[in-house]
Amino acid sequence: MPALPPIGAEIPCSRLAINTPLRIEDTLVSVDFRGGIKHRIDVNPDDPINSVRMRTVGHRMTAELPGDDGEGGGTITIEQNDIDIDSPSTLRLTQQFPPRYEFREVTTFTMTIDRPGDEDGPLILTTREPMVLIGQLTQFPPRGDLYQLEKPVELVDPEDPTKVRAVIEKFPVKVGGL
Repeated sequence: MPALPPIGAEIPCSRLAINTPLRIEDTLVSVDFRGGIKHRIDVNPDDPINSVRMRTVGHRMTAELPGDDGEGGGTITIEQNDIDIDSPSTLRLTQQFPPRYEFREVTTFTMTIDRPGDEDGPLILTTREPMVLIGQLTQFPPRGDLYQLEKPVELVDPEDPTKVRAVIEKFPVKVGGL
């Protein structure tokens, strides 16, 4: 019988998002994010039998920006904003045999865009609303499964949250087993 991961376990997963379309101001670039995420398993009081909450306890990904002259155009780093207090992410067992899971990952993060020669220093942005990724899995932890972005992620300057400075339009991320 398929089971949910044990409460208290910490599960690290590699992540790879190739050809991610990212709009920075008025420029559309395609970048490859690499990195990882770690989840701690908690009880889901709303559905303790068929699901668990997935508290994010570490999340970091980086990408190289394309350069105009064949050299690197800088780096982009995504890092978890804060310790995940209320853990809105859930892993739900949707079918016993063959096992099927739905993973709804909800994360907030800071994106740092560091370009050489940028006199103002790195551009530091944060998610306007949490990023929501949906994974339909046949096993957990995942082994190279593709997660899909529920909707584009708007990134804003923390000091002016009314102005969208960047948008992740799609985030086709493969998780685990990489």
